[in-house]
Amino acid sequence: MHWLLLLLALVALAVAFKTSSVAVLIICLLAALGLSLAWVMKLLAQRVDSQSRDTSMMLDPMELRRLREQAEARRAATGNPPGAPPAA
Repeated sequence: MHWLLLLLALVALAVAFKTSSVAVLIICLLAALGLSLAWVMKLLAQRVDSQSRDTSMMLDPMELRRLREQAEARRAATGNPPGAPPAA
């Protein structure tokens, strides 16, 4: 989708070079500038989104506490102290 914005900006720039009307020139140059900025913003948004973590995989504090309690119960059942590494 962001490549379409770049293509439209280039088309607007080409029309601006070919026109003899000042009004069309100004409109095309403004359109080319706006589309170029939109292209850059869309490209940056895609890069940021690709490097961000999935928030649905994050645990809430209650779930984290429940998992810790389960781990401590398993350690207590096997006889390992809480600070010791788990038996392999």
